Amino acid sequence: MPDPKYRRVLLKLSGEGLCGEGGFGIENQELAQVAAECVGVAKAGVQLAIVIGGGNIVRGAAFSAGGAIGRAAADQMGMLATVINSLALQEAIEKLGHKARVHSAVNVAGVCEPFVRKRAIHQLEEKRIVILAGGTGNPFFTTDTAAALRAAELGCDAVLKATKVDGIYSADPRKDRSAQLFRRITYKEVLDRRLGVMDLTAIALMMENRIPLVVFNMKTPGNIARVVRGEDLGTAIDP
Repeated sequence: MPDPKYRRVLLKLSGEGLCGEGGFGIENQELAQVAAECVGVAKAGVQLAIVIGGGNIVRGAAFSAGGAIGRAAADQMGMLATVINSLALQEAIEKLGHKARVHSAVNVAGVCEPFVRKRAIHQLEEKRIVILAGGTGNPFFTTDTAAALRAAELGCDAVLKATKVDGIYSADPRKDRSAQLFRRITYKEVLDRRLGVMDLTAIALMMENRIPLVVFNMKTPGNIARVVRGEDLGTAIDP
């Protein structure tokens, strides 16, 4: 891979990225593809941290909507779902011969280590892929916010958000064929237009800390490496 644009990045993956469209849980083929792309990026010399969602198993806000389970408990279940996904990704990465570590904001003793900022930075510098599970460790916050928070804590050069569409649109392109794809946009425009690329807390946090964001389609093989190389792909938000 040609010289990467970034030294250290945080890759935000959705849980649904580990299964096929409309699927549930973890599918081996999808998991193996994501792992292979992550290893390729790390072997190119990029320090790679990953935050992965849990929506392929439990999505807290949606799960609590039925009323039987409160939002706080549902979000805690979602945090544990991210631990499951993170452990699966760690195993898939290590089967490819690259070291990975899972840090969790939720204490899951005996399964993975707790998140400690300096330890995570040291492991990144040692070329390990660091997978950050458990969200922020608090209910009512999304894994998007966790990604923005960890990127700021770890001094990442950019957040790369992998999605199922080609970038940030003026409307949902799956529902509105006239939706416009933005190639470059500012955080202020995202907030003013209330574009649904990430939750507003995450956007505000990245804007305040001047962290660039690139939103791209992860379902196209090789796209993670292309974004890391700095190719004109998806939508870029400069602080």
